[in-house]
Amino acid sequence: MSLVLVVAVALVDPDGRVLIAQRPPDKAMAGLWEFPGGKLEPGETPEAALMRELREELAIETWQSCLAPLSFTSHGYDDFHLLMPLFVCRKWEGVPKPLVHASLKWVRPNKLSAYSMPEADLPLIPVLRDLL
Repeated sequence: MSLVLVVAVALVDPDGRVLIAQRPPDKAMAGLWEFPGGKLEPGETPEAALMRELREELAIETWQSCLAPLSFTSHGYDDFHLLMPLFVCRKWEGVPKPLVHASLKWVRPNKLSAYSMPEADLPLIPVLRDLL
């Protein structure tokens, strides 16, 4: 089974809400909500991958100094094992736009469990709820 390294971020707005993104209909796990992020490219650090993914997926800019590592999740799917570090970001430039996702939503941490998410994301919800 191959190991897939994906990095994710909890963007937190001034009201303490977290941004979640709905997977588009043409992707695996379509319709599920997730924390923004994506796969690392060869030679890329998790922070550089997040800055690139936020630019490509949400049209926002952030800086490595604004990305704080929080937790990670490790989950075995049928055909791969996912390892996903989660960062928190409270400062960025621009307004998030769904460039590749079906939709975006700002959600209070104690309401995240009301949204259908990939199995790998679920253990991150209590961590965010307790932090925020």
